Amino acid sequence: MNLSSLGAGFDSPALASQQVFRAALEALARPGRIARVDALREAPGELEPAACALALALLDQDTTLWLSPALAAGQAGAYLRFHTGCGLADGAAAADFAIVEAHELPPFDAFAGGSEDYPDRSATVVVQVGELREGEGWTLAGPGIKATTRIRAGGLPADFASRWKANGALFPRGVDVFLACGRELCGLPRTTRIEP
Repeated sequence: MNLSSLGAGFDSPALASQQVFRAALEALARPGRIARVDALREAPGELEPAACALALALLDQDTTLWLSPALAAGQAGAYLRFHTGCGLADGAAAADFAIVEAHELPPFDAFAGGSEDYPDRSATVVVQVGELREGEGWTLAGPGIKATTRIRAGGLPADFASRWKANGALFPRGVDVFLACGRELCGLPRTTRIEP
């Protein structure tokens, strides 16, 4: 593969990584709030810029990445391996970090959920969605949310809310999720509840 065809990463890796990391922390600290990520000029066509920027900020040679089939078929894996040094996992269960298309999202128990002693060893899952909008859609409650908030995420499986409830029941185990659309991120830590 011609490396020049992969595209550039961050212009200023240290500064951009810090900006993206702060946006990710803010998104997890305030579930349902949309954070904007503008640190990346270009990304492989199959990756949402926010998902790609998050991967560039969080992945390194000690992390493994799993891409859902539609993403693995493109240049995303080669791009992220080149820019971060990460390894590619053979399956979702072996990954520290995953990026998936919403329509390809496997059950959350397909990912590493950590253990009772080491819940931090769970996977971080980034789901690329077709839409993110505050103030409508699901009602969210839990830590970091004053009373409740609402978020709409387009393209997720119809049973996402029940899958999420099962993930929350594993606490302190379970996965944390970021929803990514364009240059926007929304965090869903495992402690967040989707209420009817």
